[in-house]
Amino acid sequence: MSLKFATIASSSSGNCTYIGTDSTNILIDAGLSGKKTEECLKALEISAEDIDAIFVTHEHIDHCDGIGVLSRRYNIPVYATEGTWENMPSKVKAGDMRESLKRAVYPNETVIFNDIIIKPFNIPHDAVQPVGYSVLTDREKITIATDMGHISSEVRENIKGSSVLLLESNHDVDMLKKGSYPYNTKQRILSDIGHLSNNGAGEFLKNYADSRLKYVFLGHLSRENNTPKVAFETVRDIICESGIELGGDFDMWVASPCGVRRRIEL
Repeated sequence: MSLKFATIASSSSGNCTYIGTDSTNILIDAGLSGKKTEECLKALEISAEDIDAIFVTHEHIDHCDGIGVLSRRYNIPVYATEGTWENMPSKVKAGDMRESLKRAVYPNETVIFNDIIIKPFNIPHDAVQPVGYSVLTDREKITIATDMGHISSEVRENIKGSSVLLLESNHDVDMLKKGSYPYNTKQRILSDIGHLSNNGAGEFLKNYADSRLKYVFLGHLSRENNTPKVAFETVRDIICESGIELGGDFDMWVASPCGVRRRIEL
């Protein structure tokens, strides 16, 4: 059984990831408008009608903006933690979501969905009960680990053994410190429950990437405090210090802020 992966959007403006098999199609987050999500799915030759479920990481609008309209329009069940449901934006709470389509997930409790297994795990972020997700078949594993101020031991354990990893590489620390954001916002981003920097992503890969890892996507880049070139080169330079060879040990790309640029099939 093949496992398919593509980032549809990954940035502070919207996040959505597609994962599927020959018989199951899911989205991790739906932070674009319903219309934009439908357009991006067409690039994968998938209709929104084919989406079997949406799994939400947390309640911030760049991760859940489109879930209400997609769920209502195509009768798609949506999975999120209880804390996330309680703190969803008012546009989702105010009738866009049918109660019968709401499902709860619990950190570290697996969900068997058709022919795949989905495991949510706690992430350190300034949201209420946020989670990352690992998606598994009998042979492969894909992990989504973004929106976190640092990589905790729990996150590290859940990334272990992944074939594909979408890893946050949100900001360049110097760009952030010298940028126009208010001081309090800078401190929040830099905190242990904020966002992972390029250096943080590179240090994690240098120290913990294992032999099963085949593909890394650097995601959730800040539009103001990062660039794809800076993110890629910073992470590349750090991991190469340890002898890791890109294209040999694993391949690495920067996820597109919007639109499908690369599809992986395992």
